[in-house]
Amino acid sequence: QVQLVETGGGLVRAGDSLRLSCVVSGRDISRRIMAWFRQTPGKEREFVACVGNNDAATYYSDSVQGRFIIARDNPKNTVYLQMNALKPEDTAVYYCALSTNYWWAYSNVPAQTDFDSWGQGTQVTVSS
Repeated sequence: QVQLVETGGGLVRAGDSLRLSCVVSGRDISRRIMAWFRQTPGKEREFVACVGNNDAATYYSDSVQGRFIIARDNPKNTVYLQMNALKPEDTAVYYCALSTNYWWAYSNVPAQTDFDSWGQGTQVTVSS
């Protein structure tokens, strides 16, 4: 069974930083896209960031561009999300996701349906 476990969430103040971690077991992540999504109550899950075959192959949503950094450590089968200059609107449950296919199968920004493995989520709350 593939499992993704997110950690690192918490309650912080606006302007603070957090580093989320996602440890994957049961599947090698080195050939797959890793991504972070987030969701608030009553809203659709939204894309945050993804990383392809290396840390240079990244894509971010406009809302987090310049503030968040996604990185991967393949030997540890782990992906990180460094979140800086946090804003109250960043408050959400953050989910880690692993792509169904190998990274080279994707030519566009992946959608939720491109991921078949998800973590349980970690809560990030940013107060003003």
